[in-house]
Amino acid sequence: MAGVEAATKYDGSPVLKAGGSFMAGLATHPSAEADTLVVRVRLEQRDCLLEDAPETYYLTDHYRRHPVVLVRLSRIDRGALGDLLTGSWRLALAKGLRRGKPNPTQPDSARPNRPAPPRRLA
Repeated sequence: MAGVEAATKYDGSPVLKAGGSFMAGLATHPSAEADTLVVRVRLEQRDCLLEDAPETYYLTDHYRRHPVVLVRLSRIDRGALGDLLTGSWRLALAKGLRRGKPNPTQPDSARPNRPAPPRRLA
């Protein structure tokens, strides 16, 4: 996915960011189960995931106030994880754009706040 970068949180745990915004990472809070991924989602989507597949998706009080869902990696199939991460990527990029970060899916010349490359004279 364009613009995805590996980073670390304040505690040194690995995360993925897109457009400079959190996308997904390993859950490190003690309230989360082992082998759990934290993924950015819309709150409406989170409610649907929790209702439709509580064996795969869950939430603890620590994460409830954030637009994320906890994912039991042992319970999710590859396709569903790919869909979830694609949605998270879009949300993170949108947040980055609101904060003025460049859109990595656009060519440099189409990005706002960047001068166009100089034209060559023949």
